[in-house]
Amino acid sequence: MSSENPTDKITLVVLDMAGTTVADDGLVEQAFQAAAGELGVVAGSEQHQEMLAHVRATMGESKISVFRHLFGDEEKAQQANLAFERAYHDLVDAGHCAALPGAAEAIAELRAQGRKVVLTTGFSRATQDRILAALGWQEIADLTLCPADAGRGRPYPDLALTALLRTATDSVRQIAVVGDTGYDMLTGTRAGASMVAGVLTGAHDAERLTADGATHVLKSIAELPALLADR
Repeated sequence: MSSENPTDKITLVVLDMAGTTVADDGLVEQAFQAAAGELGVVAGSEQHQEMLAHVRATMGESKISVFRHLFGDEEKAQQANLAFERAYHDLVDAGHCAALPGAAEAIAELRAQGRKVVLTTGFSRATQDRILAALGWQEIADLTLCPADAGRGRPYPDLALTALLRTATDSVRQIAVVGDTGYDMLTGTRAGASMVAGVLTGAHDAERLTADGATHVLKSIAELPALLADR
């Protein structure tokens, strides 16, 4: 008789997009620069540098939440968020959007293993859909979620728990949460996921990922299917 608890078998994989499955290549920072400039923040100023440092530290968080923190005013935050989205969409439309090496293959292998895959983001639905369309990924996953779908974005557990509910997964212990930021790791640990894996293809290093709860640190998403198969 197997000693494995069936409720601990991972059947749901919740994957971040930018930096984990999709190459970022500085697009978030470029779009932020455009948004900050529209609100009168002078590039290279002390204020600009402080804001940019916060953007880097909070990679993975819902973008509107970041702008609320930076500007402390809802109207300005919404204005900055719209400017950010316009700039990011222009970059995507100009071809500055690509899957990370092995990402599409990894997602296909995870689903071939019988696992459900949910792609999540800190971007709005409009931006998420723009990226998915640019990559031809509209059907690559079982489900895609943005903060507006879940209630709150990272580092709260809402995205992972919404993925569990929408896919009718039986237990939080059946979830693997994978991302490139400390906020992804916090989302996974707060949701009770049995695997919280950080990848080194994005914003944060192994030290930050581990400090925020990573149970595994991978070079890239390409290593994930074999890790889960061995488990």
